[in-house]
Amino acid sequence: MARALMIQGAGSDVGKSLIVAGLARAATRRGYRVLPFKPQNMSNNAAVTIDGGEIGRAQALQAQAAGVEPHTDMNPVLLKPETDVGAQIIVQGRRVATLRAREYAAMKPSLMGPVLESFARLKDRADLVLVEGAGSPAEVNLRSADIANMGFARRADVPVVLIGDIDRGGVIAQLVGIKTVLDPADAAMIRAFVINKFRGDPSLFDDGYRLIETRTSWRGFGVLPYFARANELPAEDALGLVGARKEGQCKIAFLALSRIANFDDLDPLKLEAGVDLVMVRPGEVIPGDAKLVIVPGSKSTRGDLAFLRAQGWDIDLLAHHRRGGHVLGVCGGYQMLGRNVADPEGIEGPAGETPGLGLLDVTTLMTEQKTLTHVTASHAATNQPIEAYEIHIGQTDGPDRARPFASVGGAPEGAVSSDGRVHGSYLHGLFASDHFRKAFLAQLGIPAADQQYRARVESALDALAEHMDTHLDLEGLLALAR
Repeated sequence: MARALMIQGAGSDVGKSLIVAGLARAATRRGYRVLPFKPQNMSNNAAVTIDGGEIGRAQALQAQAAGVEPHTDMNPVLLKPETDVGAQIIVQGRRVATLRAREYAAMKPSLMGPVLESFARLKDRADLVLVEGAGSPAEVNLRSADIANMGFARRADVPVVLIGDIDRGGVIAQLVGIKTVLDPADAAMIRAFVINKFRGDPSLFDDGYRLIETRTSWRGFGVLPYFARANELPAEDALGLVGARKEGQCKIAFLALSRIANFDDLDPLKLEAGVDLVMVRPGEVIPGDAKLVIVPGSKSTRGDLAFLRAQGWDIDLLAHHRRGGHVLGVCGGYQMLGRNVADPEGIEGPAGETPGLGLLDVTTLMTEQKTLTHVTASHAATNQPIEAYEIHIGQTDGPDRARPFASVGGAPEGAVSSDGRVHGSYLHGLFASDHFRKAFLAQLGIPAADQQYRARVESALDALAEHMDTHLDLEGLLALAR
């Protein structure tokens, strides 16, 4: 039976996912068989697993760090927000319902069973299971039905390490405050803390570090400086796609849709030296000098069509196309580029249909069945191979499908407009294929580097493990697992 250790955070976005990935790589390099686990995740950034389901993209990266294939047991409950108050509920890789927040709160206690079941299966296959919490255990108002933090830790008897983010300020109050508000039995599960994202001279924090140890009785396992290569790893938040502007480089713009999904499709473009990847935020106009505008995936195609129009982006896109610009729609973005999106059964929201942008002569019908598959495709225009995955509902057809974007197993995939400047595809992860990415950018007159994207991610994971080994007591942390 494997040992297990849980990484929880003093808040959201404190670096839990990255620290679990770094621990997974460091422990794997020590000879452990490591498997990652997150009881509950909320994300529209999903990955297709080896067993044909879906999990949060962060757990797929952690699996890569551990050198194993992603599996649905690694994230048994995934919430994919469709509106401000409702989400699609994925249990052990399969959609079971779409619920409002209050409805999900009533359902949540019943999900501890599948969570513990998946955890037990992982423990049977591993030496070490690294568990990632969600949000913060300080949300004690949610404790009674909790399956993501202390509720899980107590039921599964997994010791906890608490991560504090000093970069956002207030880290002493965060950690000491959590000890104050937690039930004593919950607080007893926390064995240690780590300070993350430090910039500057760490000795300046010595007094604060000792104060946290004194006030909480938790042992500190180190201060981790900000990891400069974090931007080379797939981002958990779309904001992670935006780095320093690259003035003078070729501009590619993407729309920050309200329900943007699987935006890590764009990570390889972010790392291209010749590409200035620009996020177009709500209220902003699409840059007039962009060579390519990408309409990314969405968890709510019709909802984001309305959102897109509210920003005036429909007008901007038509103007961009008239000026000779190129447009690429991926998955939900592909559906939006067509003439119409119909959802007669109300699968993604209220039943009905919505006019599309009309840049592709295709229509989409939403269907109950969800496509979840890994594919090997060939780009029609360049014959370059694409390793990708599909994760969508809906079937798209129409005259422009006679000019496919790619072929999969000899069958046409996606669509291209008659002028060749509007492209639509259901293929996620397409830009991670180096030869395709270089050929596609060359068609736009954008030079691409001779770099191997997956090798660069592997290198960054190795560097992360070494970074953590240098600054933290990893042997001590791993010894906490039980």
